[in-house]
Amino acid sequence: MDNSVGYNFSISENQEMIRKVVHDFAEKNIRPNVMEWDEVQHFPIDVFKKLGELGLMGVLVPEVYGGSGLGYQEYVDVIVGVSKVCGSIGLSLAAHNSLCTGHILAFANEEQKMRWLPKLATAEWIGAWGLTEANTGSDALGMMTVATLDGDEYVINGSKNWITHGKTGDIAVVMARTGEKGDSNGVSAFVVERGTPGFAAGKKENKLGMRASETTEMIFDNCRVPKENLLGNIGGGFKQAMKVLDGGRISIAALALGIAKGAYEAAVAYAKQRHQFGQPIASFQGISFKLADMATEIEAAELLIRQAADLKNRGLPMTKESAMAKYFASEVAVRTATEAVQIFGGYGYTKDFPVEKFYRDSKLCTIGEGTSEIQKIVIAREVLKH
Repeated sequence: MDNSVGYNFSISENQEMIRKVVHDFAEKNIRPNVMEWDEVQHFPIDVFKKLGELGLMGVLVPEVYGGSGLGYQEYVDVIVGVSKVCGSIGLSLAAHNSLCTGHILAFANEEQKMRWLPKLATAEWIGAWGLTEANTGSDALGMMTVATLDGDEYVINGSKNWITHGKTGDIAVVMARTGEKGDSNGVSAFVVERGTPGFAAGKKENKLGMRASETTEMIFDNCRVPKENLLGNIGGGFKQAMKVLDGGRISIAALALGIAKGAYEAAVAYAKQRHQFGQPIASFQGISFKLADMATEIEAAELLIRQAADLKNRGLPMTKESAMAKYFASEVAVRTATEAVQIFGGYGYTKDFPVEKFYRDSKLCTIGEGTSEIQKIVIAREVLKH
């Protein structure tokens, strides 16, 4: 039987309400500041505190832990709605919800959940997640960060790169080697709280896009973490991380979809309003066909995302579907933003119009949380199983 059968295309009342809340919040609190934050690379922590008050920093966290207790369809709506206005805020929102918070939600014991989730779900604490290192991008099992047991503590040494909230985050889930390099059973996951001696932020990256989302190095120098901060079993960290990334791919796909929709809507509005040769440029086939392609690809990307979210909600395998959604939606975001710049012409190349930023932000979606090439490997592996 096809697992994908069963998705209900109608939008629930809950979803309608969430879309309105997110839209109103983004228009009021994000849109007026987008370019200023981008220019100076300001991470607007106060905005995330406000998002926490709305329950949007713990979308998937059950109410018993202070979260909203919603499903993946609503989560997609939240990320898309924010990312249509600013990809940076969408990215940080996704990383906090699906990576750090999501990892603890999926693999922590009850005592750990009660200890950390209420602070994360309300944005009292901002979360970070550390897997990637400078020399081990796609090759995560080659990581050099190690954790060694010493009495009742693990001593962590090494560094993590490209970490969202690596400096500002109050808490990080960190993958470190507890076994042999290259062994998928030789990595463990630890929770490290800010202020722990030996845990510091390193270089902040100066990025092409997503500039209001903080991306920093995390450094561990004889960082001592209590044994009770181990998530799950010793040696289970890599497998945990791969499962977290399955859900994370839906996040990045939703982020890409939001960026694509933002660029597309700006392009449609401009094409109707901009006149050349005595008529709106939307009436020229060269422009209208671009809009037709953009609209079609955006719809297709959304269907892939909704399918993956539905499978995730039902607890069914969705490795292939989430990889397809992430791969396709991220490439669509880049194509849509590129065409939007073309439709705007010279104005699209300036910072006075929004498509220039969508163009810069879109590219990260094809790189972060598994490159497009890695997604193809995942998809190919899944389709060749049968």
